[in-house]
Amino acid sequence: MKQSMLGPVGAWLSERLPDPPLLSLRGGRPRDLDELRSAAREKVLELLGEPDGEAGVKATCLARYEHEGLAIEELSWRLPFGPPTEAIFLKPAGARGRLPGILALHDHAGRKVLGRHKIAEGRGAPAPLAVQHRAVSYGGRAWANELARRGYGVLVHDVFPFESRMIRYGDVPEHLAASGRRPLSGGAPLSDAPPRTLDELIEYDHWAAGQESVIAKSLFCSTTTWPGLCLSEDRAALGYLASRPDIDPERLGCGGLSGGGARSCYLAGTDARIKAALCVGFMTTWRDLLLAKSWTHTWMVYAPLLPRYLDFPDILALRAPLASLVQSCRDDALFTLGEVKRAIAMIRAVYRRAGAGANFASSLRPGRHQFSVAMQEEAFAFFDRWLQGA
Repeated sequence: MKQSMLGPVGAWLSERLPDPPLLSLRGGRPRDLDELRSAAREKVLELLGEPDGEAGVKATCLARYEHEGLAIEELSWRLPFGPPTEAIFLKPAGARGRLPGILALHDHAGRKVLGRHKIAEGRGAPAPLAVQHRAVSYGGRAWANELARRGYGVLVHDVFPFESRMIRYGDVPEHLAASGRRPLSGGAPLSDAPPRTLDELIEYDHWAAGQESVIAKSLFCSTTTWPGLCLSEDRAALGYLASRPDIDPERLGCGGLSGGGARSCYLAGTDARIKAALCVGFMTTWRDLLLAKSWTHTWMVYAPLLPRYLDFPDILALRAPLASLVQSCRDDALFTLGEVKRAIAMIRAVYRRAGAGANFASSLRPGRHQFSVAMQEEAFAFFDRWLQGA
């Protein structure tokens, strides 16, 4: 890479990135892998600043019904921070016994008015923005519903600051809220209530995108980070899923596209309860982000100083020998293809070192940034193999 977003400073910083980093399982040190894995996970959680570990979840069922062959529960729970989390749980109607459970992680996509409804659908017509989003990113599918029909209990929850966990205009100082209250179209000021009309939803997403650096800098002034906050929410949801009487806590998986793929790496890399991990459309190296691609990604990925200890693919590789699947697209403009391939090779090296090369799979498909129907079918077969014994 001849140029970087930091000019000549980028090349200097890139040369300072250790390879392998200090706690990578790729390291040549004659050290027990279990000991190194434990130290690395401890360091990840320290640098993420995950607040208060895993919060216990007591979910309230807001509605229970059947829809298109699925038994669906609309849920809500409170965490120590932020507004109530809303979630949707899906399983085959009439299912008996304990099912394998999947924590389905919604993406980022610069669209914060949607969270769980990007990938899951209940009764009633889906919102136009959800239909549009699924058409672009998921081949028109609500993939959580499709997976549930195959015999899984699937939980999809909102994380900060998406959908039920979004920041309201009235929650922030007036000077921050002002731009969001005055739509770009020049219409009447928006209220402090959550946006509802299509124009309000689009304007809110525009405003929320501009708040990301404010959120990240504010969190860096606290005892946590944005990925640490997100991990805390995901671990709380996983704990709830594992506690359900209709879910087998020994057969848990997680996965998601893009921001959901990054969340899957952090969750599955640090939590051994995940027996099958799916990362879609988010696999590269810190070098790629440093030199070329950080501008295309949310602040929800970054933890200061973590690259000293682990490269990004090293985080997912901490789960070796547990099963993992990484899916990427050749024409994904969010990443540099050569660095995607290098990242996958890093993970594969760790699995081979752990004597579990067959437990890691990757696919590189044509096309743009997406979780296409073909990719979904490959992912579902992966879950079937590792959680259903198919």
